[in-house]
Amino acid sequence: MPNQTAHQAAPLADQLRREASTLVHDLADALAVAIAQADERPALPPGADAALAVLDEPLPDRGEGARQALEQLLDLQARAGTNTAGPRCYHFVIGGNTPAAHGADLVAAAFDVLTYTWVTSPVGVRMELQALEWLKQLLGIPAGMHGLMVTGATMANFVGMAAARQWWGEELGFDVSETGLAGQPPMPVISTGFLHAASRKVLSLLGVGRANITQVPDGPDGGVDLDAFTRALEQLGGAPALVVVNAGEVNAGHFDPVAAMIDIARRHRCWVHVDGAFGLFAALSPRTAHLVAGFEGADSITVDGHKWLNVPYDSGYAFVRDHGLMARAFRYSADYLPDEDDPRPTLGAIGPESSRRGRGFAVWATLKAYGRDGHRQIVEHCLDIAQHFARVVDHTPGLERMADVPLNIVAFRYNPGGLDEAELDALNQRLGEAVIEAGEFLVGTSKLGERTIFRPAFSNWRTRREDVEALAGHIVRLGQGLN
Repeated sequence: MPNQTAHQAAPLADQLRREASTLVHDLADALAVAIAQADERPALPPGADAALAVLDEPLPDRGEGARQALEQLLDLQARAGTNTAGPRCYHFVIGGNTPAAHGADLVAAAFDVLTYTWVTSPVGVRMELQALEWLKQLLGIPAGMHGLMVTGATMANFVGMAAARQWWGEELGFDVSETGLAGQPPMPVISTGFLHAASRKVLSLLGVGRANITQVPDGPDGGVDLDAFTRALEQLGGAPALVVVNAGEVNAGHFDPVAAMIDIARRHRCWVHVDGAFGLFAALSPRTAHLVAGFEGADSITVDGHKWLNVPYDSGYAFVRDHGLMARAFRYSADYLPDEDDPRPTLGAIGPESSRRGRGFAVWATLKAYGRDGHRQIVEHCLDIAQHFARVVDHTPGLERMADVPLNIVAFRYNPGGLDEAELDALNQRLGEAVIEAGEFLVGTSKLGERTIFRPAFSNWRTRREDVEALAGHIVRLGQGLN
């Protein structure tokens, strides 16, 4: 039987080697077109659901081969793929790809880079660590903090808050990674109204629970009430707690008072976590650096690369002041794995993922290719685009800006006049659905207070003034058709 199995496998192995030898040639033209046409493709092709109906088929007994499968994949991507790399994708906070980052990611895929530990990829592990050092220099993160690459801000928050939970347990005299939370008091979490849904998800996953989050109310000026924040910490009676400071919220790009909150927290027994998924990039420009001043006083920091660093998905980064807390929180050992005291790094033992792709290639390449100045220019280009679009909104009949623009998000709505607030909310909700269905732009609606708004976020080097000018006209035309 073993000989028969080997005999049957040999023809497939031969086929796979033939396909591998022609793979780059087979894909070269299609990939060249995909990258060259990123500026022109619609954000979301209409009729995507109909195009994807072909996927509903049984598993084939005999495959069609790599070329046929890839040709169908490319066809489906053209007919139903969102152009997230293009200049008209403003939903969520989605960045583009610099050429260096894009190319490096292709290299990482070609070599199937695995960065669990040094021996699986010396270059991958060392490059990740070097890229993290450069990120600290780029953003002003303290040199002594320890970095790790993960899938994105959610898992970066997971790393930082897992370290916080480990610290909290040790402050109370137990090892939460060993004995768990059963029978222990709730872990207090103090934040503001800007707390992101990712942080809520993480606190749920960590067993802390969404119900244990205390959100400090806003003060009369619309920002966090620092007196209420102080009282919330004082009411802990000296018990250890996690404070989450939000450096950039997603509806209008506003910020918690970072320095003030960290200063107050330091007078109490707190771990301070700064969620700077996209807002931390404010540090790159003298025009916006004041928004995150003082963030370096945090115990853990989150930032996303696939947002404003303009590297491919997925790419997020966690920075933690105490490496030992990371190692204890994510302890991962077995006889066949590297020793915990091995001087060569095992990145999979200080974070949630053991199977880790070569994310560091793209980060290292874009920082090497464009440096501090190039990435500052990308950030400031997007700042300029946001301010330009804000002026367009202000001067376009039928559009109403709903907030100031401190960073890269412009909150606005369609308001033709003559409608009350409830009617405007309903109209803008329907208009948001119409924009998605039309597919020329990808931009979503949200809530600013009780009002329904559009909140395009500009974080792609490809976006041009003419793109956002066209967005304003597009929304007015669709709105007129609905009203």
